[in-house]
Amino acid sequence: MSGEVPVIVFDGVCALCSRWVRFLLRSDRAGRYRFAAMQGRHGRGLLQAHGLDPDDPLSFLLLEDGIAHTDTDAIIRVLAGLGGIWKLVLPIRAIPAPLRDRSYRWLARNRYRWFGRHDACFMPDAAMWTRFLD
Repeated sequence: MSGEVPVIVFDGVCALCSRWVRFLLRSDRAGRYRFAAMQGRHGRGLLQAHGLDPDDPLSFLLLEDGIAHTDTDAIIRVLAGLGGIWKLVLPIRAIPAPLRDRSYRWLARNRYRWFGRHDACFMPDAAMWTRFLD
């Protein structure tokens, strides 16, 4: 283990993605995860460093222990990392990743149309600000 804090790179203007981050902020009582909007300097740099296009992000990125995880693998790892009942998502890994990721990418391509888009990136309240990279 590298000891680095896991970082989630998310789409800060996507309404669904912002709700996902708010859910994680409430559920991650241990404060395990840090967040970087892809529109920010850190998020954009992390996406580029891991071969993802920050201008056309169809992938979710989790950096954990120096390893980049994307799409449904990243989502499963994040949820399981919350502990407790959330570890029940682990058996989903038995479904082949190409099948899981196809559904994820379909949702990602349509996220603005179905869930909406904000004019500005999600801004945490003052108590949570320290969990964001920019």
